Amino acid sequence: MSEFAAEVIDIREESRVAGRQRWQMALDRTEFVAGDVGVLEAVARSGARLVVPVLEVVTDAGEVWHVVEKPLAAGTAVMGRVRVSVE
Repeated sequence: MSEFAAEVIDIREESRVAGRQRWQMALDRTEFVAGDVGVLEAVARSGARLVVPVLEVVTDAGEVWHVVEKPLAAGTAVMGRVRVSVE
């Protein structure tokens, strides 16, 4: 497992099907590559720990996007934990 610190720099909606949304988040740095899964962790202002599973990783015009079901706001500091997907 690999760990790294980063900041969310952009989010965009990927899809909305039957009331369920999937989002893509870009980070200022990442160690995720296509085929990886893992989590992004942040701490809310309340002090609560937020854990956001990374479902997949895609690239678009050279930018790496992390696919999630619940996005974090741009500017949020995160700790990424990569689990390499083995198929």
